[in-house]
Amino acid sequence: MDRLDVSERTLRRDIERLRSLGYPVEATTGPAGGYQLRPVADIPPLLLDEEEAVAIAIGLRTAAGGTVAGIEETSIRALAKLEHVLPPRIRTQVNALQTMVAPLIQPWVTVDADVLATLARASRDGERIRFEYTTRAGETAERHVEPHRLVALYHRWYLVAWDRDREDWRTFRLDRIRAPWPTKLRFEERPIPGGDPVQHVLTSMGAMPMRYRVSVVLDASVEEMEGRIRPGEGELEPAGEGRCRFHTQSDSLEWLTMRLLWLGVGFEVEEPEELVEHVAALAGRLGRAAAGRA
Repeated sequence: MDRLDVSERTLRRDIERLRSLGYPVEATTGPAGGYQLRPVADIPPLLLDEEEAVAIAIGLRTAAGGTVAGIEETSIRALAKLEHVLPPRIRTQVNALQTMVAPLIQPWVTVDADVLATLARASRDGERIRFEYTTRAGETAERHVEPHRLVALYHRWYLVAWDRDREDWRTFRLDRIRAPWPTKLRFEERPIPGGDPVQHVLTSMGAMPMRYRVSVVLDASVEEMEGRIRPGEGELEPAGEGRCRFHTQSDSLEWLTMRLLWLGVGFEVEEPEELVEHVAALAGRLGRAAAGRA
């Protein structure tokens, strides 16, 4: 008790709590007596309160519809195992989440789980890594990098790393990385520009020329839209009373359209013409769908 800096009453209460959760704690009396946790073949219930268990269950269920290829079934199996080691009351809450919640949004691009794990280990251990990388132009080349952080952003995964061959920071999309292998060579971690890997990816995306340069007039003021536009996603400027112009870019017309709809305000596409046509076609399909319900 002196080593734990707790009272005898607190110690006895904690021991009873462990026993109530299924942990086999044995007690012996006498001068050499004490408590001992007896080894068992079965895993006793986890020491999770209701909020912690629900948070884990939500994370696993969300992963079932996530951006990592092959993890869906693994997440469901892990969630099922979680149920078996939880106390009955909390198990009921987790079971409800497993049976009644289904992922609604499927990713457009997934990454290989082994690639993700390999890069995560190399980043954690400060180990240089090599991999084959396919550029936006479709060219493939070997890269030798010092991995810094993994960033999940806009339904995609990115690796922020120091490129040893180019002697500069680079951002790599994980779905374009193939066959990463550790080199067993260590490196001293460098300070990333700005100190924030997420902001670095956003800045990199903003500086990277993309296929479509977009200008859209939104039916809302700059002040109203500032909280809805993520940093690095684009620029806002006034466009008359109660309206603003949004400048952004992307390689995907589908993503641009979805992003504009998520803003939750009316909009008018100025350019590019391809986006104008895509939005018009979508509006036609939606109109016909609504008319069919009339």
